[in-house]
Amino acid sequence: MMNVSMGLGVGLVVVVGASLAAIGACGDGKNASTSSSGGSSGSAGGPNGSSGGTSGTSGTSGTSGTSGGVAGPGTTHAGCRIFPNDNAWNKDISGDPVATDLMSTVMPKMNPSRGLHPDWGSAAEDYGIPITFGKAAAPVPIAFDTSYGPRESDKLPCAGGGGEFCYPIPLDAKIEGGGDRHILFLATDGAPDKCVLYELFAARQTGAGFTASSAAIFKLDSNARRPEGWTSADAAGLPILPGLVRKEEVDKGEITHALRFTMSKSRHAYIHPATHAAGSADATLPPMGLRVRLKAAIDEGQFSGASLVIVKAMKKYGLILADNGSDWYISGEQNDTWDMGALNRDLGKIKGADFEIVESGPIIPQPD
Repeated sequence: MMNVSMGLGVGLVVVVGASLAAIGACGDGKNASTSSSGGSSGSAGGPNGSSGGTSGTSGTSGTSGTSGGVAGPGTTHAGCRIFPNDNAWNKDISGDPVATDLMSTVMPKMNPSRGLHPDWGSAAEDYGIPITFGKAAAPVPIAFDTSYGPRESDKLPCAGGGGEFCYPIPLDAKIEGGGDRHILFLATDGAPDKCVLYELFAARQTGAGFTASSAAIFKLDSNARRPEGWTSADAAGLPILPGLVRKEEVDKGEITHALRFTMSKSRHAYIHPATHAAGSADATLPPMGLRVRLKAAIDEGQFSGASLVIVKAMKKYGLILADNGSDWYISGEQNDTWDMGALNRDLGKIKGADFEIVESGPIIPQPD
């Protein structure tokens, strides 16, 4: 469901300059019995990329491995290392200080009585964000249906001068259901250390290519952030795949990265590694990139299996606010082997008030 507002609100944010717009869409909320209004609301963007050996073009604005925490052991998917170990997504922030000022001003506006909700499921439910991976395909043209798409998406020129955007995404890449219709394609050609991630927002196949609202390329051997004010396939200008709860790591018994989560209302500002905002001028609302951590005092004895793995990760690596959507929804990959009944029951015991906001860097107003 598309939620559009002509003011500086959750639905549509209009800014002047590099970032022209960020349009939000509600998730379809099809996850089991406890789901009602799911998921996230995406936007547009562009980092610094290359495709399976072909250089892309875009600006960078520093590194995302510099704010708080200590380097973790790192994480992989499909044989690919997902960013360096000192990347913000991979940092252990269990010992970082609490942002006491934000706890008093922002946390009360984050629906602290709301229970946590796992925002994923099976292909049969068409719920969760699917991941496609494999060797880079023949480059196909990416067209845009927004004005901000070509301005904030990473350029990867087509061979023979056929356009500025041709990505090696296979035409049968899985597309997320609901309004956001993300494509996440992990090109594994450079495995293990030089894989490339391609992400599209509001994608649909059109002939021999794709049309999308925005597109982003992430070189997974780099900590480089997107340019200031740029979005991505996510409202915060962040990659999506690194923050998903993924089945393979849960089965291994350990998640070693932060998780992506959404809030219905956010501030028109961000904290690195985010580079884009999609909210209002209200300074008591959470900015994009806000990092929270499950309080250490939460009793792990009430959890088991996949739920316990997720609880431990939320204490050690925390959650990063990445998009507008339902309050306290955490994102995961689509997989037919999830036991969503147990996850919904167990994680629903955890309330927003069980989290604390962590000091992770200055709050940066969205550039005008």
